[in-house]
Amino acid sequence: MNTRRQFLTRAALASAALAAMPLAACAQERPETARPKPTGAIAGRVPLGGALIARAIPSTGESIPTIGVGTSGSYEVPLDSAEFAALKDVLKVFFAGGGSVIDTSPNYSNAEDVVGALLAEGGWRERCFLATKLAADDRAALEAQWADSLRRLRTGKVELLQVHNLRNLSQALPYARELKAQGKTKYIGLTHFRDSAHAELAGLMRKEKPDFVQINYSVSAPAAAKTVFPVARELGIAVIVNRAFDDGKLFARSKDMPLPGWAAEIGATSWAQLFLRFTISDEAVTVVIPATGKPERQADNLKGGIGPLLSAAQHAELVALFG
Repeated sequence: MNTRRQFLTRAALASAALAAMPLAACAQERPETARPKPTGAIAGRVPLGGALIARAIPSTGESIPTIGVGTSGSYEVPLDSAEFAALKDVLKVFFAGGGSVIDTSPNYSNAEDVVGALLAEGGWRERCFLATKLAADDRAALEAQWADSLRRLRTGKVELLQVHNLRNLSQALPYARELKAQGKTKYIGLTHFRDSAHAELAGLMRKEKPDFVQINYSVSAPAAAKTVFPVARELGIAVIVNRAFDDGKLFARSKDMPLPGWAAEIGATSWAQLFLRFTISDEAVTVVIPATGKPERQADNLKGGIGPLLSAAQHAELVALFG
């Protein structure tokens, strides 16, 4: 039987021949041994062409690409480091490949500083759908945190402002609404990252009717499809998916597994692409935000947003394998 390593080696060798074809969310999520480094155009930091699947934000009809960028871990690096230099190439790949959504938070150590510097140096701010969060325990702290976020992000506004993990919701959400009324953000949202918060989040969606919610969802943690997504569809709320790789655990579990036979039929050549395609195959999902500090992996992530979506049977097969 062919091993996963043998399969990936053949895939890497074939990638140079596929370089001219169209392209079909944390740094800790991808162990260095999870996938071989692709060759051809990706290895040369040149993004492949192709149109990412886009979804409309229900509250306005504005469309955004389904593959975004998360910044926890991967973007928490010194500004004068080799890792920061690599992130410049990551975002070159991301924006040239059609991406726009970048999600960050003042809680991710210096990630906002890194994102702000990268957007300024690359001239990408106008191409970016920028999302950050509020996460403080009183009104004065919320105001100070917001002012600091704008400074760190080097911008006067963001596209989406979210209440991080429902923290201090009674003060943070009204403040977010004030900022929306002032034109400092276009959308407001609520976030969490655990199954145990789904019921509370679903109730708040009905009560508060935010523009966005952000929640965990993956082949190994698919509960949101039954808890949060139906409410989002009913009320017209956009959904951001975090933890699509289950904090990297999915790569450890799949590293020696061959891809399903049907992967080639939908143009998927890596497990990362399948894990991302799984998330966006539920049409309640607006965008998924995997993070990486490596340009070749960013290019691979983008491939997860191009090509046919999974059938119900394919979707169920992945849940059976990893759930």
